[in-house]
Amino acid sequence: MSSQDRNGIRARYLRVETPNVSDVLDELGVPGQALSAEFVPRSGTRLAGWAFTISGDSVAGGPPTDSAKVQACSEVQDGDVTVWAGNGNGACYFGELIALGLQGLGCRGALVDGGVRDLAWLEQAGFTTFATYRTPVQSIGRWQVQSWGQSISLPGATGRTVEVSPGDFILGDIDGVVVIPAEHVVPVLERAEAVTLREREIRQGLNDGMSLPEAIATYGAI
Repeated sequence: MSSQDRNGIRARYLRVETPNVSDVLDELGVPGQALSAEFVPRSGTRLAGWAFTISGDSVAGGPPTDSAKVQACSEVQDGDVTVWAGNGNGACYFGELIALGLQGLGCRGALVDGGVRDLAWLEQAGFTTFATYRTPVQSIGRWQVQSWGQSISLPGATGRTVEVSPGDFILGDIDGVVVIPAEHVVPVLERAEAVTLREREIRQGLNDGMSLPEAIATYGAI
């Protein structure tokens, strides 16, 4: 897929919302793609892009730099969202300076099953970040990147884990985060756009005085 196509799809996803996308995934037989409510916005409120997966783990001591993290982040492409997994034990996975480097490559934000810091600076930079916790504690000597570009598992909203693979699409807003598998990105988007349009019509009808029974009779389930 060309960069232009990726940017176009991303722009369209930014005009739909996670509840409708989650409903469409259910409708298409791909349920359980919403992530745990622990993932909340730490900077920005709208996250959209292709998953670039990074996995790490806790360490005891180690070098004063994480060369694997630097290497992983250098491979991010325009339109990607970095998706971080690993047992952080209270340490951050990255902060403002890593985010600025990612942003310079066209990274559109981060989804972190762990911690981040420098939130005021992330907000100022416009780098959207959803994470399960915030912390001032640095990762050096505590947490290191082990691999990237491989499938990872994140905690799901309904008690199961959700697999995230490179090239899946990540959509996050104030309602939560949904993972759209790569092979479903376009059909889910097209259906979500139709649902969004239908909801606008229902909303207008209700605002104009239509009753709920009338709305259901006119539009079906609401």
